[in-house]
Amino acid sequence: MSFLVDSVIMFTSQVLFFGFGWLFFMRQLFKDYEVRQYVVQVVFSVTFAFSCTMFELIIFEILGVLSSTSRYFHWKLNLYVILLVLIFVVPFYIGYFVVSNIRLLQRQRLLFSCVVWFTFMYFFWKLGDPFPILSPKHGILSIEQLISRVGVIGVTLMALLSGFGAVNCPYTYMSYFLRNVTDSDILALERRLLQTMDMIVSKKKRIAMTRRQMYQRGEEQNKQTGFWGMIKSVTSSPSGSENLFVIQQEVDALEELSRQLFLETVDLQATKERIEYSKTFQGKYFNFLGYFFSIYCVWKIFMGMYFVSSVLLMRMSMPLEYRTIVTEVLGELQFNFYHRWFDVIFLVSALSSILFLYLAHKQAPEKHMTL
Repeated sequence: MSFLVDSVIMFTSQVLFFGFGWLFFMRQLFKDYEVRQYVVQVVFSVTFAFSCTMFELIIFEILGVLSSTSRYFHWKLNLYVILLVLIFVVPFYIGYFVVSNIRLLQRQRLLFSCVVWFTFMYFFWKLGDPFPILSPKHGILSIEQLISRVGVIGVTLMALLSGFGAVNCPYTYMSYFLRNVTDSDILALERRLLQTMDMIVSKKKRIAMTRRQMYQRGEEQNKQTGFWGMIKSVTSSPSGSENLFVIQQEVDALEELSRQLFLETVDLQATKERIEYSKTFQGKYFNFLGYFFSIYCVWKIFMGMYFVSSVLLMRMSMPLEYRTIVTEVLGELQFNFYHRWFDVIFLVSALSSILFLYLAHKQAPEKHMTL
């Protein structure tokens, strides 16, 4: 009876998570687009629902909600379902969708979709060879083989995003990194953009008039007959042909300059909005968070003590008495490897982001002075 009640609770939460994922997909991710492939919505909502359920089970492990037998059963069920979706359903459907958009392969799209999926499985399986993620005694179809490879990909992506986010967040919200932009700067740049556009229009008018004159002269030359008319048409080059090439080069250069001026104008407008936003209460709050994340990023880069909210990483942060079922379900994975791998990728991502943002911040004033 207890197992039945626990199953009803888990099923109800999964239905709620599925509905929330469906609404999030329609109202946020694709609110400006029309989605005709309902399979995409279903797969996204199922993945979202079972992912949230796994986090829910971690909370249940800590709080002791549901019986241990029920938690173990639902851990197994969730892992098998989400691995089935991530490794089999999603790659196959992506391959099927790509093949369906290639005309030459549409008649045999199912066959070629299987070829794409087997190719994915080959590289997915070979992914685990360089990493010490498993002990040799695990079978080829064991859950440890699958979740260890998914864990490498997931931890790598999370480390890259976390490293970039820890650097980009202070750069975005801290007022220290904002340039001093005034209305006169924006007006001057807009005025120069308008002058450049006027020059482009005038030069294109000159090109059109020159081509028209050349066309009229060509018609007059065609009317001339006889030996001397032929000699004149061969030996004389149409006046203005050389100027057309030079003017066209000038137009190309001005159009490139106009694009740069436009992008710089948009950048200055965005910076001015950020300055105005930083003066509000919410802006000051995010400015404080920017300093906090700066300290946090430095701490992460030099000490390397970090864990994120995922099953593989959260297992290490849970107390020993709460790890039992999670360890039994996930098997003998090398959890320490995932932490070390995360720290290495985080370090590379954070340092690369710092270098990129530093160069962008340094070149922005120089570019503005040049323009």
